[in-house]
Parts: sequence; C-alpha cells; structure tokens
Amino acid sequence: MENPKVQFVLKGFSEVTGSRIFAFECVAADRSRTDFTVATDLALARRYGIRLQELPLLCKAILERKHEGEEPTTRTYTYTEADMGLYADSAAARVEAAKNRKPARRPVASNLGTAWRVPQP
Repeated sequence: MENPKVQFVLKGFSEVTGSRIFAFECVAADRSRTDFTVATDLALARRYGIRLQELPLLCKAILERKHEGEEPTTRTYTYTEADMGLYADSAAARVEAAKNRKPARRPVASNLGTAWRVPQP
C-alpha cells in the first residue's frame, strides 16, 4: 500500500543511448524533497510490449515499492527486465481474462422500436 505521507512527482526525463531516465521528486510529509531517478531500457520495453506512455507510472510504482516502510538507501534505480516480464505477464493475463469474459446481455423488450415507428393501418 502506498504511504500517504509520501508522494513521488515526475520532474521529467532524459534519453541516454537507448535508455530513458525518469527524474522524480519525493515530497515527504514534512514537505522535504529528495530527488530519485529510475532508468529504463527502451529496447527491452519494446520487446515486452510496454508503451512509452506507461513507463513513468511503472517507474513510480518501483519507487513506491522501494520506499515502503523505511528510508531508501539509494536514490537511483533501474526498471529491470524481470520487472518488465512481470508486468507483461500480468497484462497478458488481463487481456486473456477479458477475452474469456461473457458480454453483458440485454433483455429483449417486446415493444422494441415502437417508440419511433408509425403505426401501420
């Protein structure tokens, strides 16, 4: 569960030789601020089908997970291939579950379409 006293705010990103490095600012309950970075390999993200738009939230989740309970000892993290594999597996499971889900059925009304039709003589 996310610590309600701590927030991670995306400050921006930079690209360095096939990697995207996201800069975050941690705002603590006492309003103190600490900078963190999370690096991602763009080739790995493409291999696992992770869109660029999803990467900031996934990196933020890494920071929130590492920050639970105690003060982290490092300020630089990497979104690893193992993390990407876990995310891709869970995304594939969600897609498969959505395929297996039955569509909602509407009851057929006996007077279907009568509101707009003109009565026939």
